[in-house]
Amino acid sequence: MRDYFIRRLLLIPPTLLGITVIVFIITRLVPGGPIERAIMEVQQLNTQTGSAARSAGQDMALSESQLDQLREYYGFDKPVLQSYVEWVGKVSTGDLGSSYRYNEPVWNVIKERFPVSLYYGLVTLVITYLVCIPLGVLKAVKHRTAVDNFTSILIFIGYAIPGYALGSLLLLYFSVRLEWFPMGGFTSFRFDDLSLWGKVMDLINHSVLPLICYLVGSFALVTLLLKNHLMDNLAADYMRTAVAKGVSFKTAVVKHAMRNSLIPIATTFGQNIVLLVSGSFLIESIFDINGFGLLGLTAILDRDYPVVMGVVLLASILLLIGNIISDILVALVDPRVRFN
Repeated sequence: MRDYFIRRLLLIPPTLLGITVIVFIITRLVPGGPIERAIMEVQQLNTQTGSAARSAGQDMALSESQLDQLREYYGFDKPVLQSYVEWVGKVSTGDLGSSYRYNEPVWNVIKERFPVSLYYGLVTLVITYLVCIPLGVLKAVKHRTAVDNFTSILIFIGYAIPGYALGSLLLLYFSVRLEWFPMGGFTSFRFDDLSLWGKVMDLINHSVLPLICYLVGSFALVTLLLKNHLMDNLAADYMRTAVAKGVSFKTAVVKHAMRNSLIPIATTFGQNIVLLVSGSFLIESIFDINGFGLLGLTAILDRDYPVVMGVVLLASILLLIGNIISDILVALVDPRVRFN
C-alpha cells in the first residue's frame, strides 16, 4: 500500500503539467484577451471623445509600437510554449505572477480570499456529515415510516431550490424585511474594534444565511447515498446470519452494515476537498463574499490570466490530493481493499 501511494504522489507533478499546459494554451487562443480589451477601451474612448480629438488634431488609435509594448507587458510577445516554460519556472520558485486587474502578486490576491472560502467549506462539510450520516441511518432503519417520508420531503425541497435563488429570498425576508441578519459580507466594517466574543458573534451573524444556501444542496446527496447503500446491506445475507447468531440488530447495523455503507461516502469525500475552497460563485456574489470561487469567475470575465492560472493550479492540487485521501479512506473502511 505504501508503494501505491508513493506512485500516486509521483503522478501529481505530470498531471499538473498536463492540466496547466491545456489551460495555458486556451488562455492564449480564446478571443477577447487583455490586449483586445485594451484596444476596445481605446475605441470606446474614441467614440466618446472623437469630435474633440479630431478638432485638436489628435489620433487616439494605438500605434504598432504601443501594441508591442502591450504584448510584452501581458507576456504575449513570445511563443506559447516558451511563455509556459517561463511560467512554470516562476511557479517553481513560488511566483505565480502579477494580477492584471489588482496589480498585486497573484499569491497575495488568492491568499486574501482563500481563508473565506475555506471557512465556509469546512463548516459546510462538517455540518453535512454530522447531520447527514445519522439522518441516513435513521431513514434506512425507519424506511417508509412517517419520519422517512417527512425528511425526504424536506430534503428534496431543499435539493430542488438552487442555493443562489434561496439566498435572494433569505436576504429579502430576513435581512431587508425583518433585519435579523446583515445584507452581506464576511464580517462587519467594525470587526477589528470588537471584542473576541463580539467577533465570534459577528462572524456567526454573517454566516447563517450563506451556510443555509451551501447546505441545502449537499444534504440530499450524502443522506440518500448512505441510506440506499445501508438498505442494501441491511438486506444482505451476512446481516441475517449475524442476527440469527444472536447479535443484536443495533450492533449488526453499527459494526457490519454501517461500515460497508460508508465506502461510497469515503469514495466521494476527496472530491469535496475542492468544494472546500471553490465554493459557489453565485452564492458569494449574492452575499457579497470575496471568496475563492468569485475570484475565479471574476478573473475569467476580466481575462486576468495570471489569476486564472493560479486558481486552476491550486484547485488541481487540491483535487489530486483529495483523490489520494479518498483512496486512503476507502482502504481504512473496507478491509478487502488492498493496493498493490
